[in-house]
Amino acid sequence: MDFVKNVIGKELQEFEKKFSEAVKSSTPTLDAIMKYIIKRKGKQLRPMFVFLSAKLNGQINDSTYRAAALVELLHTATLVHDDVVDESLERRGFFSINALWKNKIAVLVGDYLLSKGLLLSTSNNDFTHLHILSEAVKQMSEGELLQIEKSRKLDIDEETYFKIIQSKTASLLASACAAGSFSTNPDENLTNKMKIFGEKVGMAFQIKDDLFDYGNEDIGKPTGNDIQEKKLTLPFIYALKNSPKNIRRELIYIIKNERKNKERVKYAIEIVKKSGGISYAHNTMIRFRDEAIDILNTFPPSDVRSSLEQLVRYTTDRKY
Repeated sequence: MDFVKNVIGKELQEFEKKFSEAVKSSTPTLDAIMKYIIKRKGKQLRPMFVFLSAKLNGQINDSTYRAAALVELLHTATLVHDDVVDESLERRGFFSINALWKNKIAVLVGDYLLSKGLLLSTSNNDFTHLHILSEAVKQMSEGELLQIEKSRKLDIDEETYFKIIQSKTASLLASACAAGSFSTNPDENLTNKMKIFGEKVGMAFQIKDDLFDYGNEDIGKPTGNDIQEKKLTLPFIYALKNSPKNIRRELIYIIKNERKNKERVKYAIEIVKKSGGISYAHNTMIRFRDEAIDILNTFPPSDVRSSLEQLVRYTTDRKY
């Protein structure tokens, strides 16, 4: 993502140093795990949104770096805990923390990361940052629990799906943009505006992730994984709503009783594709993306605004 690095490249390099320092521990096992986490870090999209949102509205400062670190600490903590909950042995092509150090240590590592985020904010009186991000963590937990409940009952509709992804995914990206903006310009209306912007991007981001489950690209999880885990995403929900009763019953039967059968899952995916579920989800994703860009366009033209728009487009154009 050279287009972003041209605008905030130096800030991202400095952030990596600060983040590495922030997670250090005097406990050897914990310090080794922190180094492992840093080594396998992802694309750092959320810190990018923090810095670009900050620079869109003012000059990046120490508060911005702390906001980015808080976002990354909380995000990483939730990923570690998610892998325990999902019994996942891989994350981004590497072994998960629980795969290498078992569940008990993984849970404690997640707790450690959460506590480092809390201390970072309270030690520097960044109470607004903490409030913004704590609200996101609350929503993420609520969204996860709602998804588990609905997966058991298989009674999820489109409205509930949007509520789940808004809570699970979009809330953290919304908070990243809000905290970044607040760090350079503490205007409440501006903070809320950037929060809505981030939420739109987050919705588009998650729908893109859900669409990967119906493609053939190497994205680090097998095609049909969501169906196997009884996660009803937008393409599948659309197919259920718009298919004849006999096909609906068959889809429900597959996801209830045959989700471990690869051939039956493949058959279900074909039904979803034929129903128009993929096209519908894609168009919905583009709508959220364009709504985010419309918000961006209310700001004066600049290299920062252009980079933010390109980053938004990357979230929906990415191949993995």
